Amino acid sequence: MLLLIIKIMPTSPSVDIAKIKKNAEKVLGSYKQKILNEEIQPIAFGLNALMLTVSWPDDKSADELEGRLSKIKDINSVQIVDVRRAIG
Repeated sequence: MLLLIIKIMPTSPSVDIAKIKKNAEKVLGSYKQKILNEEIQPIAFGLNALMLTVSWPDDKSADELEGRLSKIKDINSVQIVDVRRAIG
């Protein structure tokens, strides 16, 4: 099992981050995965990034997840910023 930290950038400061998180949960649910941690990271000029920590099976492509998340409405970019092997 892997732990992924995913940075999701909305298209503008007025975008509802809670709605983006809810849609990301739906995408992860289709893979039977869930959000382990979330953090709002201020970027600039009122724009905030949504940082999600998720568990991910190491036999599935994280690129596929990144692609599906990037199709969510009002998202400018999705980037996997950290990948770690979960121990335990």
